[in-house]
Amino acid sequence: MNLKNFKLSLFSAFFVMLALFPVLGFGQEKTAGEPKKEVDTKDIIFEHIGDSHSWTMLGEHALPLPIILYTDKGLEIFSSAKIKSEGEEAPLHVYQGNHYSYALEKDKVKVVDAAGKVDEAATKKVWDFSITRNVASMWMGMIILILIFGSISSAYKKRQGKAPKGLQSFLEPIILFVRDDVAIPNIGVKHTKYMPLLLTIFFFILINNLLGLIPIFPGGFNLTGNIAVTLTLSVIVLIVINFSGNKYYWKHVFAPDIPLWLYPIMVPVEIIGIISKPFALMIRLFANITAGHIIVLSLISLIYIFKSMWMASVSVPFVVFMDCIELLVAFLQAFIFTMLSALFIGMAVDDHKH
Repeated sequence: MNLKNFKLSLFSAFFVMLALFPVLGFGQEKTAGEPKKEVDTKDIIFEHIGDSHSWTMLGEHALPLPIILYTDKGLEIFSSAKIKSEGEEAPLHVYQGNHYSYALEKDKVKVVDAAGKVDEAATKKVWDFSITRNVASMWMGMIILILIFGSISSAYKKRQGKAPKGLQSFLEPIILFVRDDVAIPNIGVKHTKYMPLLLTIFFFILINNLLGLIPIFPGGFNLTGNIAVTLTLSVIVLIVINFSGNKYYWKHVFAPDIPLWLYPIMVPVEIIGIISKPFALMIRLFANITAGHIIVLSLISLIYIFKSMWMASVSVPFVVFMDCIELLVAFLQAFIFTMLSALFIGMAVDDHKH
């Protein structure tokens, strides 16, 4: 076998494994004499695209995450394994803390009374600062970013004036791409000031998109498909845009060169435009990443819906195809979010002298 065919086979095998690994997540353990449980594909799909107090390792195995609660009586810290129930229909697992009894209902920490029923009044007194899967994955992504760019920065200092080498040579073209094809065309001469923000946004989204494609630990999460995360990124861009806006930018919003009788129409439209730009960024990233995860898991679900492994001959090739598309989307959405952010910043800092 020549090298080209070997690389093609290895590449294909990688995506086949990505397609087959999610099947393990749908598996149900069965004990002797116990009837086989029906697989609730809907709950599994929504559990994956949502947040959780545990991080799936492989199949039924999951890594419990710490639950941190601040109550009116003091701080509580314990593992989510102590209150993790075995399913929606299973009874709540109650953990007796130092101040209250707790249970996990629909992946939300609730205070329960002596009878094991949820006490909503007491629950409202509890502030949940737990380390959920999305929080842990976000920290992991940030640590990866710090390690990668810390090593690259060190390499530039040690190899000043020399050709890039190793990881530095791999990422330098991407960094130059963000600078030369995203920042400079959209922002212009003031692009240097905004390069740290644009590079951070690009690589943060890209790394978490790529890790999200891995169906098992350290992947298996949907961080960039969480609307709270995309909202936060969009709010950061909104703040930067408006704090960077010059007099021409604000004149265009509140005193455009139009007849006065159009002001009551155009000024509200411009104000809505300020908010709608980051809103579009938020929805685009959230919808595209979440949709990709849902489609892949829905295709795998066909095996369990039709209750036949023969269905795998149809669903798995489609999942492999969707994994390839998602790999493209991972890069594309990072690029689009960064490019539009640069475009909006450029519109705010440009001297609108025309």
